[in-house]
Amino acid sequence: MFSKILVANRGEIAVRIMRTAREMGIATVAVYSDVDADSPHVIASDEAVFLGEADPSACYLNVEKIVAAAKHTGAEAIHPGYGFLAENPVFAKAVSDEGLVFIGPPAEVMEDLGNKTVARRIMAEGKVPIIPGMISCEADVDRLCSAADEIGYPVVVKAAAGGGGKGMRIVEARKDMAEAVELARSEALTAFGDPTIYLEKCLDRPRHVEFQILADTRGNVIHVFERECSIQRRHQKIIEETPSPALDEDLRERMGAAAVAAARAAGYVNAGTVEFLLDGSGKFYFLEVNTRLQVEHPITEMITGLDLVRSQIEIAAGQPLRFSRQDLTRRGHAIECRIYAEDPEADFMPSPGKILFMRSPEGPGVRFDHGIQTGYHVPVNYDPILGKLVVWAEDRPAAIERMIRSLRECVILGVKTPIEFLIEVLSSEEFKSGNTHTCFIRDNCAAWKPDRGEDALAAMGFVAHEMAAPSFGTSTDESSTKSGPSSPWQTLGAWDLAR
Repeated sequence: MFSKILVANRGEIAVRIMRTAREMGIATVAVYSDVDADSPHVIASDEAVFLGEADPSACYLNVEKIVAAAKHTGAEAIHPGYGFLAENPVFAKAVSDEGLVFIGPPAEVMEDLGNKTVARRIMAEGKVPIIPGMISCEADVDRLCSAADEIGYPVVVKAAAGGGGKGMRIVEARKDMAEAVELARSEALTAFGDPTIYLEKCLDRPRHVEFQILADTRGNVIHVFERECSIQRRHQKIIEETPSPALDEDLRERMGAAAVAAARAAGYVNAGTVEFLLDGSGKFYFLEVNTRLQVEHPITEMITGLDLVRSQIEIAAGQPLRFSRQDLTRRGHAIECRIYAEDPEADFMPSPGKILFMRSPEGPGVRFDHGIQTGYHVPVNYDPILGKLVVWAEDRPAAIERMIRSLRECVILGVKTPIEFLIEVLSSEEFKSGNTHTCFIRDNCAAWKPDRGEDALAAMGFVAHEMAAPSFGTSTDESSTKSGPSSPWQTLGAWDLAR
């Protein structure tokens, strides 16, 4: 087993990885930029290496600096978390070329699966059902139009590289193809450095269902049940749950078997996620493989009791899986809500700034993975995710109510967050009945506005007053004579720490 690992990330995911490493007796190295010097992930580490200015290319995307930091500190392995370099095969290869261990799949597997057209060919050869569409990239608009005529409108123009909804445009008619292609190519080039695109059939209101997979170096491959990820904004997930309300045991078994087949076809090792789209008739289609730990991995941990980060580290160290598929059971229902610094009234645009006050929700079955604190500055330079609120309960209705209660108790002041919006979604009859799909927000919440009634304004006024009020019990003699609650240090009389 490793004695020290470097976590090549920041924020809540870096903190989460470090906690598991500490439980395993593994020392951790953090890396940070100038705007993250006092961030919780730096404080949580055993040692930290400064990378440079806030520009991602100078720090968290700088392969040479991160590998050098690992070698300088004596780290034996690097965990990439998610985002930044997590799905970059060049980074994975650079790590292994320097004699270090990349905690993730091999670079060549990551490269194959990172290109969606190559991945589609691999899945087709492995007998995994794929969405109707192209299996090669194309730049010529006329040929794309001909392909779309054959596939049938509407179609999705998709970037061959990357993910997260970037480089995607839905085309309803031939006349719209040229503009969609130009926009998708430009966005893909900016986001991934690769402008290549292809077409897929656009399914009508599908569900997004993914399966967690684990594969060791001994040829053992299992799935760890599914996660429903259909509630999305700008093609990015914001609410996830498990089990999916759409799956019965037969469909779960068939989709799970397809996920394992996909992993085997790709030669996959470590933790990953096979993503599917599920249509209204019960047919499912391969979407992509995320070659990393997912943001929503905690809900799988909540219903199974597993620590997926521990499994990642053990597999990377060459150890076999400690359990088989038959050993795994799931219990209850879990939901995750992603808490971003963003404004749902302004199309979920980022809302950087200083967190004036925060309070984490508590109670049975509540987990809040975050990397923030009161006084923390949310920088404009990186993804604005603040944390992931996760709840577990005995069944789905109870989990929904527990999440609503926890969201109401989650206080983050100073930046805008989607907390009120998430409560609205969870409280809707459509969500409670399980009628979720990837167009849910567009169809049900397009005109959403926060409650600005008298109760809400009174609550905000009270909080502002409490934060601005002078504190009692300061160390001056004058303060001890003022009315108000007194500190024990004022009433105990003379005291000495040495006594």
